[in-house]
Amino acid sequence: MLNERIYRPLAQRLVDPLARLDVNPAHVVLVHTALGVAAAWLIRRGGPWWRSRLAPALLLQVKTVLDNLDGQLARATGQTTETGRYLDTEMDLVVDLALNVAIAGRAGLPLTVLQSLILTTDFLWEREHRAARGEVFREAAAQAGDNPHVLAGLKAVYAAYFLPQERILGRWFEVRLREVVGDSPSPEERRAYTPLPVTAIAANLGLTTQLAFLGLCLLGNWPQLYTRSLPVQAALLLGVQRWREGQVKRETVSRT
Repeated sequence: MLNERIYRPLAQRLVDPLARLDVNPAHVVLVHTALGVAAAWLIRRGGPWWRSRLAPALLLQVKTVLDNLDGQLARATGQTTETGRYLDTEMDLVVDLALNVAIAGRAGLPLTVLQSLILTTDFLWEREHRAARGEVFREAAAQAGDNPHVLAGLKAVYAAYFLPQERILGRWFEVRLREVVGDSPSPEERRAYTPLPVTAIAANLGLTTQLAFLGLCLLGNWPQLYTRSLPVQAALLLGVQRWREGQVKRETVSRT
């Protein structure tokens, strides 16, 4: 909701000017990563309210606008690449880790993993929703010719950190579905398992909302409220998972 109403329209206003300047979307990724890391550094450094709270809160909102911009710019100019997609995901992880450690110290490491699981759930539920309806989830990259060494390095990081999460969560979601409907879920049962409200709830726990909420917590001088919210978010998604299992069961019973 925040993305569609605020950050994405703001980013859209920048697409044409930057396209005319032939700005590389990957450079936008690096800029918004630097802003996120700078915000974390200011939080960790402390000091007057305007420097340790107001400045990082504003930097994070600008980072979110630019995070929306890089993809829009890449699509508008035909510059989508595999490298850009991996780079964007992994630089977001760098920012998340920096912010969580800045706020919670060593506890920021497991909190970052928990946050990644929340964001991976959003990714998987949207993919499942589209797959169940025969929709394209991610368009193929428009450009080839990625630097093979850079791309290989980014893929290695993704395979080491993100891919295990996707496999574990994806298998668990599939197991839970099969426990409800049996070993061969029908297309109708898969659609019932992936209704739009489920996808919308997960999407509203995405990175845009995370950073907007963190910005508010910073302005209120209670950044710890943000890190403490992560277990609550995970519990909410577990509740949604139980709800969608019940939804499939009700749909199955109503047809028999």
